[in-house]
Amino acid sequence: MHGIPVAGDCRGKGFGVRAVRARFEAYKHKTMATLRKDGSPRISGMEASFSDGELWLGTMSGSRKALDLRRDPRLALHSATNDAEMAAGDAKIAGTAVEVSDHRFRVDLTEVVLTSLGGDPPDHLVIESWQQGKG
Repeated sequence: MHGIPVAGDCRGKGFGVRAVRARFEAYKHKTMATLRKDGSPRISGMEASFSDGELWLGTMSGSRKALDLRRDPRLALHSATNDAEMAAGDAKIAGTAVEVSDHRFRVDLTEVVLTSLGGDPPDHLVIESWQQGKG
């Protein structure tokens, strides 16, 4: 994924691209936050896919989310949390969308967060994170 290291600081913590990708690929639908013209947040259902190690978004050309991303490319994307027990956890990313063709965007990541339950039986929340420039 563009911007997140495959090795280095993240790997030493057991945190890496595979875990993030697995959570995003577990379910088809995600939730994306963009910014409206007035600066308020907009939440939209979204499909995202991985190709050649990059995270991609596809939108309809005139959709509100495409217009939001063209005006202000900042976004947040949350993997689906369909498991009430949260056994596999979930992932959240933040980044900027780069339009590479009409209504197709590549996401340059600036932050990644993995959340899961720890312990046996699960008794605490485990939060792992990576930020661009900080590791």
